Amino acid sequence: MSIHTPIAAPALNAPWPLRDKIAFAGIGTTAYGNFPDTDSYGLGCEALNGALDDAGLKPSDIDGLIVNRIPSYERFAEIMGIDPQYCLMTEAPGRFASVSLALAAQAIATGAAKHVALVYGNNGRSVRMQYGGGDSQWAPWGMTSPGAIHAMMWRRHMHQFGTTHADLGAVSTAFRHHACLNPDAVMHGRPMTTADHAEARPICEPLKLLDYCLINDGAVAWIVTSAERARDLKRPPVLLSGYTRQDAFHYGSSPADDFWYGNLSACRSVYDRAGIGRDDLSGLGIYDNFSPTVLFSLEGLGFCAQGEGGEFVKDGTLQLGRGRWPTNTSGGHLSDSYMQGWGIIAECVRQLRHDCDARQIPDAQALQYICATNIAQSLILRRAA
Repeated sequence: MSIHTPIAAPALNAPWPLRDKIAFAGIGTTAYGNFPDTDSYGLGCEALNGALDDAGLKPSDIDGLIVNRIPSYERFAEIMGIDPQYCLMTEAPGRFASVSLALAAQAIATGAAKHVALVYGNNGRSVRMQYGGGDSQWAPWGMTSPGAIHAMMWRRHMHQFGTTHADLGAVSTAFRHHACLNPDAVMHGRPMTTADHAEARPICEPLKLLDYCLINDGAVAWIVTSAERARDLKRPPVLLSGYTRQDAFHYGSSPADDFWYGNLSACRSVYDRAGIGRDDLSGLGIYDNFSPTVLFSLEGLGFCAQGEGGEFVKDGTLQLGRGRWPTNTSGGHLSDSYMQGWGIIAECVRQLRHDCDARQIPDAQALQYICATNIAQSLILRRAA
């Protein structure tokens, strides 16, 4: 199937019961940066008000609420003036972006709620949040930060497969190119070359500054509902066609040495669930807390062989206008802002609405989101016919 051909609705006997039953109805995002005069509540309210306006809904229409990195769902609901019948606060790690979406989908499918607002608010930059240090699952080995564990994983990958730090340059430069097309990206107007990537100062070797995500204040909100209800709302619905998840904690307290290949390989069932094959995808959204994670994700999902990610991306494969798999078209965590997956999924929705102007993937019909962690997930979204 050509990526320029609208994807037909699946047969009624679809193997996954939720295929195309849940839709994104509204998306809202704040600016990203340093905003010491507000907090995660204020940022979250701004994003949710944007999502409500996007969907053409009122606060009173929201009967489900999931919050992430906002200290109290009770206080947030009070501020927004909503009294949901379904309410939840999920864990802080970024893997819970798509976990939260799955929970919302289940709530809608079972009738627990009709319109679920999912809100992520983070004021990590203005409060100088430290990602690492103190007690952690890696503390006995001195590995107390996510950057350190990913540096060790990439060093292992280099030893095992012969990859080099230069192989990561195509990832960082592609996403920076996209950020330069995105007026809302933190790194808009700041081009990057492969030489810039190679010459950046080391942070935790072999990773350097331009291999790290950007910590900022900001918020993202999604409103999801049933596909049937979404058809009557303000914006064209974007459908959740498939979702998979695989947890594994046998390396929960020590560095992973299989690059999450096992978890990610299990997530390949997302194509069968969605009824959409890899060749039908228009692009990707990949959780890029650090540049190596992108290659681990591509290898684990089978876009290329294990250990061949560097070769796979080196000629602009991930870059809009150059390669087959335009990825993280907002700039991603590396060049837009680290909103822990929430912003990347919002970008996928906007791409499928064809709202992305200079960074638009031509005639985008289906996109895949991938999150490589010990709770690995993948989901496929498609533009409604």
